[in-house]
Amino acid sequence: MDKITIQNLEIFAHHGVFPEENTLGQKFILSAVLYTDTRKAGMSDALEHSTHYGEVSHFIKGFVESHTYKLIESVVEQLAQELLLTFPLIEKVDLEIKKPWAPIGLPLDTVSIQISRGWHTAYIALGSNLGDKKGYLDMAVSMLKKHRLCQVKKVADYLVTAPYGGVEQDDFLNSALELRTLLTPEELLKELHVIEQSAHRERLVHWGPRTLDLDILLYDDLVMDTETLHIPHVEMHKRDFVLIPLAQIAPYKRHPLLHDTVEELLHKITP
Repeated sequence: MDKITIQNLEIFAHHGVFPEENTLGQKFILSAVLYTDTRKAGMSDALEHSTHYGEVSHFIKGFVESHTYKLIESVVEQLAQELLLTFPLIEKVDLEIKKPWAPIGLPLDTVSIQISRGWHTAYIALGSNLGDKKGYLDMAVSMLKKHRLCQVKKVADYLVTAPYGGVEQDDFLNSALELRTLLTPEELLKELHVIEQSAHRERLVHWGPRTLDLDILLYDDLVMDTETLHIPHVEMHKRDFVLIPLAQIAPYKRHPLLHDTVEELLHKITP
């Protein structure tokens, strides 16, 4: 991806653990690499097709000057988030903040923090087979749309499916959605659990009835396995009620382990 680089922007601000740093202030040096597609701007020579590095520089200066944090880690973390939310053409940002003459009682030129943050694409499975099924799915979509760090891009049609897992219960209403998000996988899982709890979800029987079930199917091309989270979802390639709605919104998305597209995975399990 193309890059716009802002190097060594000097800002006087009030960040630090010690009270005198917050009161007296000191110099900080910020650098940013903005990942964006410059092709359209380059071909049109029109500023509206580009991310204006002057505006970004003034935004950085204004943000760093108008906030006070104890940690420079917080400065760059919050700044990265605001840059990605404010400038729609930026897909990813690398930030570095340098703190000259940090008060550690030793001769020191600078201490710095560097981070990379960006937008991610996740695919979420939705299901309900208790109570107002459509209402619960609608609620989940609505809550994700309202989340400051999420953008719902596509929602598949709702699909009535037979229950899965051998437990006798009512039919499910299933769907899938595409989500653009600044949340990490763990943060996203936590938010999905909050939404499930809003639907009074109870985890009583494995594969049993539920008011709302939200699962992360895919997150970029990430492969991860922890005690609480497996990406890609370990059962997604076996479940037609997952693949049918997912194929409607992302037929050519490839499974990062199996390397088949969603459409190909669906063909393998349907006659």
